[in-house]
Amino acid sequence: MKTTLFTFALVAASFASLGQSAAPIAAPTTAATDAYTTMMAATIQELMSTGDAAKLKQVDAKLERAAAVAPKEWLPRYYQAYARLITCFVTKEDGDTKDKYLDQAEAALAQAQNLGAEESERLVLQAYIYQARLGVSPMLRSMKYSGMVMETLAEAKKVNPANPRIYLVQANNVYYTPAMFGGGADVAKPLYEEAKTRFTAFQPKSVLMPNWGERQLTGRLKSYETASTN
Repeated sequence: MKTTLFTFALVAASFASLGQSAAPIAAPTTAATDAYTTMMAATIQELMSTGDAAKLKQVDAKLERAAAVAPKEWLPRYYQAYARLITCFVTKEDGDTKDKYLDQAEAALAQAQNLGAEESERLVLQAYIYQARLGVSPMLRSMKYSGMVMETLAEAKKVNPANPRIYLVQANNVYYTPAMFGGGADVAKPLYEEAKTRFTAFQPKSVLMPNWGERQLTGRLKSYETASTN
């Protein structure tokens, strides 16, 4: 028991402060793996429960330390990419700064890919980053990035059509496309409903695997209900 508590404290300390040594990290014991899982789960929960840019940057730093603790794991880099993407969405900074966040998100996602990231989840997050690029300057970028979003989601669907985040990001893309170009709320609604069906059936393989998007979807579907009653 004392050994397990000590190991937990060691991993917690690794999350709490940047390591000073560049020495290789030994393969984790079972206790260390359990502690890592616990700390990552808490960090993911923190990430998913905030829309504050300053807090997202703090989570980003924690994920950087998690990546140092477990350098062969792809999930810290994946969630780091997600944190940077969401920072772009919520920040009040200018377009150039938002693009820098997205550059950093893509860099982290590339690291996750090199570490063996689950391909469908990686592709969905890449599509979401393209969607954010479009949002920085819709008038100038829609021709380029809207197509890139759909192409990347099509690749993700080939890998795993059961992934609900595919349909959520696809629905968002259609929702924000002007009606004159085949988009709009009415066209997007069946895609959101498809996403809901997929989320109902979806079971992540572990507590750390990507499971984001359902809360966003619920909010969108509620907005349809509100609109229909007005």
